[in-house]
Amino acid sequence: MRENKKILKAGIIGYGYMGKIRKKIIESSAVLKLEGICDINRELITVDQSVKCKIYDSYKKLIASDIDIVFVCTPNSFSPQIVVDSLRAGKHVFCEKPPGRTLADVKLIIEQEKKRPELKLMFGFNHRYHPGILEARTIVDSKRFGKILFLKGTYGKSGGRNYLQSWRNQKEVAGGGILLDQGIHMLDLFRYFCGNFSEVKCFLSKMFWDTDVEDNAFIFLRNRFGQVATLHSSATLWKHCFRIEIFLEDAYLIVSGLLSKTGSYGRETLTIGRRQFEDETFALGNPREEVVYFDQDLSWEAEVTKFIDYITNDNKVDNSSSYDALKVMEIIERAYKNNSVKGCPNLAGKGDRFHEKRSN
Repeated sequence: MRENKKILKAGIIGYGYMGKIRKKIIESSAVLKLEGICDINRELITVDQSVKCKIYDSYKKLIASDIDIVFVCTPNSFSPQIVVDSLRAGKHVFCEKPPGRTLADVKLIIEQEKKRPELKLMFGFNHRYHPGILEARTIVDSKRFGKILFLKGTYGKSGGRNYLQSWRNQKEVAGGGILLDQGIHMLDLFRYFCGNFSEVKCFLSKMFWDTDVEDNAFIFLRNRFGQVATLHSSATLWKHCFRIEIFLEDAYLIVSGLLSKTGSYGRETLTIGRRQFEDETFALGNPREEVVYFDQDLSWEAEVTKFIDYITNDNKVDNSSSYDALKVMEIIERAYKNNSVKGCPNLAGKGDRFHEKRSN
């Protein structure tokens, strides 16, 4: 006999890139029903012929309706207050990363969350659910290759012709640059594998793009166990790149490439190499490797399925939680305070001239 599942009514606030992804996931779910979408730019919704639900001009009207879940997909400057208002209205909330512009934004959200413990709040750190990361985590947790010694991560993109016009590079709206936009995912993965970090060192630079936020971030972390993690988050790699290297006592794991809509980060792979000295291999420092390939990205579905499970089974949110958001934003705030953004005199403004040249 087929089990009857309760249908949860959902609404989306913000109908940009992520709002459209959430719509697709909601509509493919057997237990979610899309009741409404809100965006201050109503035309973003009306031009989409696939939208069949009610359209709202005000998010407050949407959260005042009888929906159960709110998906917050707005720019960083708007999301904290919308999350707070949604919790206050008695709605479960799924909010995209980053959780705000500053650590204070996250603390504001947590303050309201504590007042409504019956509600579930989860953040969109979807990289945790990518197949390469999940497989690497399984291997690490098995302990068959020993403990983690250190981590290295590179996450970056090529900027693009419209980079300067993006709200993601406007400090008033975004709160920060490439570190807060993309680097936050890698920092979250560092915590996912090694827990919290007590030491933070940072170099931020405006090397190419003429914005008021950083286009390159170099972060060095160390925890109480002596494990070290290094991150380069960049908007000047010119080739999109995602790569996390996990070095253990008896092996190394490398997740490279990222399943994405455009495929610009390359095919997602997990490389597993075992430590082998010259008595085990023909060439010292060149051990045999196993490469696992992944061709299907179910990360978006997986994290929403997890969120639904938290709600329907009334379980504590223990993955991509407000605590996770708080701790990663603590790292980012310390990074920004550790080193102000530095420009390169020989390159300052070059990105702006490049854009003007290409636009003419």
